[in-house]
Amino acid sequence: MSRALLRFVRVSPTKARLIAREVQGMNAELAIAALEFMPNKAADIISKVIASAVANGEYEPEEVVITSCRVDKASVMKRFRPRARGSASRILKPTSHILVEVGVAMNGKEA
Repeated sequence: MSRALLRFVRVSPTKARLIAREVQGMNAELAIAALEFMPNKAADIISKVIASAVANGEYEPEEVVITSCRVDKASVMKRFRPRARGSASRILKPTSHILVEVGVAMNGKEA
């Protein structure tokens, strides 16, 4: 089993979790192919993390299964926008930590 962790990526954890749930349990090769055609920003990022996890274990993408794809909340960048009458409103820019674990598939089950 190998893993890859991408920290402080500038994508909302809520939006990234929607993509992460789609690929959990899939074959890594099929997951990368499916993510290529998704229009989300998080899909491209998660695809690269999956490829990194496969490379970290020195596997081929067709022989591994994504055992875990987790998106955790990271720090939030706080910005301010000027508003009427000298006031300001806060803008929150969330960041995420993305963890992907892959394992070798044997007879339809991960090892």
